[in-house]
Amino acid sequence: MDLSALQMLVAAIEERSLSKAGERENLVTSAASKRIAELERQVGTALLLRHNRGVEPTPAGAALYHKARAILQSVRTLEDMCEEFSPDGIPKIRLAANRSAIIEFLPIDIAHFQRQVPRSRVDLVEAYSGDIPRMVSDQEVDLGIYHASGPAPGVLSVPYHNDRVVLVLPQGHPLARASALHLDEARAYDFLGYFPRHSFEAFMELAGPTLSGPLNVKIQVANYEARCRMVREGLGIAIMPEPIADTYLNLLRLVKVALKDEWAARQFYLCARDRLQMRPAAGDLFEFLAAARRGDPAREADR
Repeated sequence: MDLSALQMLVAAIEERSLSKAGERENLVTSAASKRIAELERQVGTALLLRHNRGVEPTPAGAALYHKARAILQSVRTLEDMCEEFSPDGIPKIRLAANRSAIIEFLPIDIAHFQRQVPRSRVDLVEAYSGDIPRMVSDQEVDLGIYHASGPAPGVLSVPYHNDRVVLVLPQGHPLARASALHLDEARAYDFLGYFPRHSFEAFMELAGPTLSGPLNVKIQVANYEARCRMVREGLGIAIMPEPIADTYLNLLRLVKVALKDEWAARQFYLCARDRLQMRPAAGDLFEFLAAARRGDPAREADR
């Protein structure tokens, strides 16, 4: 039997209408009716009773409906299983992470993981922290890494790494000699955006209560290196994750100043939809990354 015909039968019985079943399966009513008629010819019995109010199953149709649902579910299960593998048969893990995690933590962590599990493939997607728990919940990805003030609802989250954001300044800037300061003390200077939480509005929700007024954002630039080069040229000062800022300090003759504000400390979380129903390969990576934040001695020695 043709699977598409079985799917149309299921839709027709559930919708009680060939026209609605056709809409559901993206077919015109005549094509939906033809598909059912062909299935009835194959099995040698009527499956639907047609009347002016729509359709209803015959006893044979009702019996086939339950079996067809089970068959289609089995096919979907097989398709899901095949999606776990890349074209060359290697287990595939879909991981979404924000930009900071991708730059700061994942190169080392994924490299260590693939040394332990060489026949695995990680499909890494960059996304905003605010979107990642939803992507995991909707099964767009297997795992996610995001930063937030607390675990996101609707997904299983465990603490991952943490970092701090700092103020990046050109050498000779009036604030460059400070060992640490509150962001409000720098409010009189021009800023180069891209901010924690990825938009100025979201950042102001986070940091606004600690400021006596808004920041003067001169230019918005997402790329970290480009932002640092603009800082060097005196176009403004920037807020950046400390490990990323450290990469450019000597290269571009910049200075970092610690921020005393509580929001400057960021906690990253590793999340999954359901640990018990996780795909085996994704489960292996979840356990590995969860161990990374616990400071597994064997992995620390390997670093």
